[in-house]
Amino acid sequence: MPRRIFRLAAFLLVGTAAAAPAQERFTFDIESGAAVSGYNDVRIPGNTGTRFSLTGDLTSATAVFYRLRGELRVAPKHVVSVLAAPLTIDAVGKFARPVSFMGETFDAGIPVTGRYVFNSYRVSYRYEFVQTGKWRVGVGVTGKIRDAETRLISSTQNVAKTNVGFVPLVNFAVERRLSRGVALQVAGDALVAPQGRAEDVFAGVLVPLGRRVSIKAGYRLLEGGADNDEVYTFAAIHYLAVGAVVRF
Repeated sequence: MPRRIFRLAAFLLVGTAAAAPAQERFTFDIESGAAVSGYNDVRIPGNTGTRFSLTGDLTSATAVFYRLRGELRVAPKHVVSVLAAPLTIDAVGKFARPVSFMGETFDAGIPVTGRYVFNSYRVSYRYEFVQTGKWRVGVGVTGKIRDAETRLISSTQNVAKTNVGFVPLVNFAVERRLSRGVALQVAGDALVAPQGRAEDVFAGVLVPLGRRVSIKAGYRLLEGGADNDEVYTFAAIHYLAVGAVVRF
């Protein structure tokens, strides 16, 4: 389902680009690097399971990630974009105590593999209310499809909690241009609500290689979760990110 929604959004984006005036600009942004778990706490079900940590009780591996974004400036101050941001992080180890997860008990001292999946597919609109020679500032809205999974695997058990859902977020971007076309950028999606919170924020630098291509490098934080009777899950993922931005 998330892939179908993302393909539909990409189709609409390309169709809008074809109808836009020739001076409007399309941007393709690819990002990769290392994703490291800061904390990743789980209790499922949220009211009866055992709380455990994929980083404290187990050891989470550093994952290689990638993200793809297509962005279209449909008018001088109006931008729409689509994003695919898959993420999978595995953890291994042994619990020091029995852990109840999804109604099954994982005994202490047995080898366990944990898997954290958080795939994100988004469609965003942003209005850039500041556009000067040095500054570009905009805010808007994002519709996110979250395709998440938390899984525990032992030699005799393989249990997972999966969740696909829609999340509205606030989109924002701030860019400060320096000399020689170099720019500092802070951009992302975030929202805090009674049901939980979500933040995905990039802070870094863009360096031009030519008129159409820039390279980027920086730090990204993905953080948030939910606390209810069904699940308790809160995670913080730290990204060391590099990439390329191509403008048409």
